[in-house]
Amino acid sequence: MQWCNFNWLSIKSKLIVMLLTVSSSSIVVTAYLGYQSGKSNLTNRAFNQLTSVRASKAYQIESYFKTIRNHIQTLSNDISVETAIIEFTNTYRQLESISLPTNTSQKITAYYQNEFLPKLAKTEQGSPVLNSFLPESTASNYLQYHYIATNPNPIGKKHLLNKASDGSEYSRIHDRYHPIFRNIIEKFGYYDMFLIDPQGNIVYTVYKETDFATNLTTGAYNDSNLARLTSAVRRSKQKDYAAIIDFESYSPSYGAPAAFIAAPIFNQSKFVGVLAVQVPVDEINNVMTGNRKWESDGLGKSGETYLVGQDYLMRSVSRFLVETPEEYLQTIATLGVNKETINRIRQYKTSILEQKVLTQSVEEAITGKQGIKTIRDYRDIPVLSSYAPLQIEGLNWVILSEIDLAEAYAPIYDFERQLMISATLLMLLVIFLAMAMASVFVKPINQLIESARKVALGQLDEIATLETQDEFGELAQSFNAMVLSLRDQTNLVEEKNRENEQLLLSIFPAAIAKRLKQGEKNIAESVSNVTVLFSDLTGFSKLSDSLTAYEIVSILNDIVSIFDETAERYGMEKIKTIGDSYMAVCGLSVPYLDHDKRAIDFGLEMQAIVRRFSQERNYQLNINLGIHSGDIVAGIVGRNKFIYDVWGDTINVASALKSACPEGGILVSHEIYNRLSDLYEFVPIAVKVENGKNILKAWQINPK
Repeated sequence: MQWCNFNWLSIKSKLIVMLLTVSSSSIVVTAYLGYQSGKSNLTNRAFNQLTSVRASKAYQIESYFKTIRNHIQTLSNDISVETAIIEFTNTYRQLESISLPTNTSQKITAYYQNEFLPKLAKTEQGSPVLNSFLPESTASNYLQYHYIATNPNPIGKKHLLNKASDGSEYSRIHDRYHPIFRNIIEKFGYYDMFLIDPQGNIVYTVYKETDFATNLTTGAYNDSNLARLTSAVRRSKQKDYAAIIDFESYSPSYGAPAAFIAAPIFNQSKFVGVLAVQVPVDEINNVMTGNRKWESDGLGKSGETYLVGQDYLMRSVSRFLVETPEEYLQTIATLGVNKETINRIRQYKTSILEQKVLTQSVEEAITGKQGIKTIRDYRDIPVLSSYAPLQIEGLNWVILSEIDLAEAYAPIYDFERQLMISATLLMLLVIFLAMAMASVFVKPINQLIESARKVALGQLDEIATLETQDEFGELAQSFNAMVLSLRDQTNLVEEKNRENEQLLLSIFPAAIAKRLKQGEKNIAESVSNVTVLFSDLTGFSKLSDSLTAYEIVSILNDIVSIFDETAERYGMEKIKTIGDSYMAVCGLSVPYLDHDKRAIDFGLEMQAIVRRFSQERNYQLNINLGIHSGDIVAGIVGRNKFIYDVWGDTINVASALKSACPEGGILVSHEIYNRLSDLYEFVPIAVKVENGKNILKAWQINPK
């Protein structure tokens, strides 16, 4: 089945189909290219915007950590901080030998049981054990009693107490430095500030959480990230040194994620302690969220910039937790995040150290690569992502800027809808124009068709008149020329018919020609007193072995052409050639009294022609001839492609004479010898010719 066969359609319909096909193809290709170009440009623009925001945020966060590092290094070299750590260390040691108030243990235990542990249990798995958190040393119990357990300020406000009412030297020192240090963390946005002596005792903090006055080497928090950082700084004992440690869950802050930066404190060349600050999560989030002004940063309604650590956990808060917390929690719950993690996110109101971000972008960024990709983010939503590693000493973090693919491609989707509407309207217009143009186009064709119908009815004087100068005008001129030519051809055919009739009369007897014109098929007649000549070239078959087919045919054609010309002069009629054999009859169409003499003279001329041809071309050719006179039967043979042929014993005898003839001779029958013996010299031959019925005598013309 030919699915594209439109032969049954009219030209007008075909033209409409072609116009619609070409136009629709152009519209589709143009729309596709425009769509792809717009999509590519928009994607590049979105990626460029994301990369720009990412680079800006990366610079800000790197600068922020560099500023903190520089600030801590500066503070650690400040004489007031140096003096403070020495004084706090000395007074802390003095407290080791002081007597504790009688209700110290009860107050501290009550604080831990009623305030600290219940809040910690909300986020920690299992039930926290009281004894694992209680202070051990006398100084630790003393300070936590006066500055935490009996501090009149509520949790989160303990830092407002400048001086306990115990009258100790420690409280006098605390009263002097605490307002200064409290002002520092408020101005710089730190979460807390620590002074740690060489033995790992936290001799001072601003916010007075449960890590205050504990020992980071042997106390409850000896495995915390602050303890590991302090140990690293104590081991380094280098001036102008600062180290940072990544976020981890920090129990004194009720399990909230905490990161620290610390620097050593020296008194001249003597190591006297460590200054540490708790890195403010809020400040990091403010940088990454642009103070929650994502749209002002060019991130639209779904874009965000966030940090991820080498453990594939977030180091800044998710925009979606800030804007739509319940929807965000529901989304990650459907992705298989466990209830404990969701509970901690809800409790701390942060996704730091809780949200796993295991995406292609993060994987490549952690290996040190930067780039852009279309991926599925931690919410399993397609996004455009721009990623890069951060250059922060001590932290293997990466930064990502992402925006939902749906929002980024919203303009292209609008463009796509507009494109579809425009293409549809354009197609309707094209259909209307195609129909109108097709009608105009086929109008000249219809005129030509009408003229052609009249010509088909025999009106050869019909002329098509078209006033156009285009191809249709040329077609009309060609049509008119064809009609004139047809008129001339009709006249010519009539003339040729008359000539053919005359030709038939010249080839056949009038009676035969008349019967042939009337459609008679089996036509034959007997003809008396004719002479039949048969000839056969010798050496020609051997010659064909050394020549090409083209050369053989060319040689034979030259010889036969000369034979034909000579035959006309002698009144011989060639009947046919079979290979290198030649047959002619004299007295067939035109009776001759000397038909036998004419045949012999023609045969002698054929011998001369062959000898001359062989000498000129250096061929070894000769000719054998057989001639006999008698009666024959002539007639038309064939239907679609008929020929005029002859039959009878006369033909057979002449053929037999030719076959028995010596090479280069002319062999004639006894009848011819009797009539022409006085004109030619004949020599009897020893060979007798058998024609199938009788044994005939043969005579050879004696060559002169």
